[in-house]
Amino acid sequence: MSERGDLEIIAGLVPAGSRVLDLGCGNGELLAHLRQHKGCSGYGIEFDDANVQACVQRGVNVIQLNLEDGLALFDDGSFDVVLQLDTLQHLRRTEHMLRETARVGRIGIVSFPNFAHWANRLHVLAGRMPVTRALPYQWYDTPNLRVGTYADFEVLARKTGLAVTDSFGLQAGAVVRRWPNLRASMAVFRFERR
Repeated sequence: MSERGDLEIIAGLVPAGSRVLDLGCGNGELLAHLRQHKGCSGYGIEFDDANVQACVQRGVNVIQLNLEDGLALFDDGSFDVVLQLDTLQHLRRTEHMLRETARVGRIGIVSFPNFAHWANRLHVLAGRMPVTRALPYQWYDTPNLRVGTYADFEVLARKTGLAVTDSFGLQAGAVVRRWPNLRASMAVFRFERR
């Protein structure tokens, strides 16, 4: 989560005082923001050594863990909110991780690059894979295992039994609610277990 506007929008979805688990927390910027501005507590999960060190330097509680291994170290309902921001597209077992997110948290918040954004469609129409702010890698050198769309996630949420309580797109730090599958470079979903 690098853009400040996006960070503020996501932070606005997290209730004050929540116990938060941030999956793929990066450098801990969002958790530090939630702690400072909303009185939240919790942990980040991160695999990258440099990001773990950055979290420690920010005073963010971090556990170094590969998300592919799951969340077995956490009991059911351990957290109020589980964040999975810009990580879903990097995981092999996407459906499993969504179920785990719902198991350990009362609320889940997921974001990922929306491949159906109009700019991406133009790249594909021209015969090229897109390289954008949301998808900044060449096709042959990307950490993304998959690409998805806003509309695709709605189907996956129903399949996994998640109740979507809010959904919208993000484009350049602004919320997009009208035609987000076309107009937004990032998709955001807030959900609960059914």
